[in-house]
Amino acid sequence: MDENNTYESALFTLTDEDGNEIDFEVIGQHEMNGEHYVALLPAEEAEKESSSDLTEYEYVILKLAKDGDEEILVTVDDDEEFDNVADYFDDLFSQEIDYDN
Repeated sequence: MDENNTYESALFTLTDEDGNEIDFEVIGQHEMNGEHYVALLPAEEAEKESSSDLTEYEYVILKLAKDGDEEILVTVDDDEEFDNVADYFDDLFSQEIDYDN
């Protein structure tokens, strides 16, 4: 991923609270206040839709954190922090893309 919010297709397998493993695809990323956030969509939904249709799906926002030398994804527990990042991704995904230019 780079500073221009582009990304290579990256898949993460996350485990929910019931122990079910679900594959997620990175659909966006953003750095804010020194923290790095990713927006993820279940891989099966990401395969069906283009980025212009992402507003119709619920996506997951997680934050990259360090666990020793390893990077991990963690939930954003602070409501204000989450709202700020969610607003950014909502704006990003709701932009109309002009494919003619």
